[in-house]
Amino acid sequence: MKYSGTDTKDAIIERFSRHVSSGKVAFFKSAGIDFVLGKREGPYIWDSSGSKRLINCNNNGGVFNLGHMNPEIRQVLKGCLEELDIGNHHLISEQRALLAQRLAQLTPGDITYTVFGVGGGEAVDCAIKLARGYTKKLKIISALGGYHGHTGLALATGDVKYHSLFGPQLPGFVQVPFNDKDAIKEAIDENTAAVIFETIPATLGMPIPSPDYFSYVKDLCEKTGALLIMDEVQTGLGRTGKLWGIEHFDVVPDIMVIGKGLSGGIYPISATCFRTELQSFFHEHPFSHISTFGGAELGCRVALAVLEKSSQPEFLEHVTKLADIFKHEFENLKKSHPEILVGLRQLGLMMGFEMVNENCGPIMSKTCYDNGILCIYANNDTRVSQLLPPLIISEGLAYEIIERIDKSLDDAKRFLGLT
Repeated sequence: MKYSGTDTKDAIIERFSRHVSSGKVAFFKSAGIDFVLGKREGPYIWDSSGSKRLINCNNNGGVFNLGHMNPEIRQVLKGCLEELDIGNHHLISEQRALLAQRLAQLTPGDITYTVFGVGGGEAVDCAIKLARGYTKKLKIISALGGYHGHTGLALATGDVKYHSLFGPQLPGFVQVPFNDKDAIKEAIDENTAAVIFETIPATLGMPIPSPDYFSYVKDLCEKTGALLIMDEVQTGLGRTGKLWGIEHFDVVPDIMVIGKGLSGGIYPISATCFRTELQSFFHEHPFSHISTFGGAELGCRVALAVLEKSSQPEFLEHVTKLADIFKHEFENLKKSHPEILVGLRQLGLMMGFEMVNENCGPIMSKTCYDNGILCIYANNDTRVSQLLPPLIISEGLAYEIIERIDKSLDDAKRFLGLT
């Protein structure tokens, strides 16, 4: 049975506008991007009409680390459907136990327990609830311009533009500039329950923290009795060349949040993983945080397969080789496009290319689209275009992406009058 492209593109757009989001349709029309997702495979997505193909370098922030419709992951899900369904979140689950055990083996230090969710925002909510419940404190510190999701507590940790639409800020939430030791030292105190940061804040334009920043923050947390929560939703699962981005900084967080890529792009699942001692809170209150579909048994088997592939040394070595290609080629692009390109912010394939002003990111999203690449600008630093190719691309495709970005930079310069 065919599911994609069963109607004309115009009819799909009209129906979407009428029943899903008229605002999105209006936005994309104004940008000249009338793409309707149809066929998808590996690093590619096609318009429903079949007339346009894009290399997906957005990947929903890392959902498709293993590419679209990964055959190994699909086969796991197909096999599970013969025996498993969602399961029951009230009951003890063999599949959740197996996935949690594997996460305990692969996560840093003494992180040994996991609570499962459906999406990253839900997992962040769980992490904040655990931090407040365990420490009996209120204050949560996060990064100015950061983003951790659009659900309740996660929303409160993000940039003001996200939560101001829905009323005043929740009490207890404080933002500080990222990678600023003086600011975090001044903000953290005996009333702080937790500090939460993305390892590389994507929406902030992917600034790379100094090598000792997270160890400094962890030391402050230990001195004040606060917990360190690392949001690895985008940097986890091999994106940086290590299984977890925080491994580059030799720090063991108290709580780690995982999502997006854990799904294999096939079955939604997220995880809030935490150190053994924090389990005492959930031991006393085992039903204080529940998720009907979090850790669905089908999703657990998919996530196990994702972990096995993503943790293989040869897989991580491939990511590092690709990262070296992008690093070298962006140096050449910088020489060819000094009028617009400042440089590449990079840790593995967690990449953002910085340009000269805030107009460049939105324009590059359009010129990249015109040249066959899907990438978006960083919403809280629009000088930066995010570049998140699937981790399974070939070296040849990496060079092709560079060639298409080269053309897109030329087009952007002409549009902005920089040539």
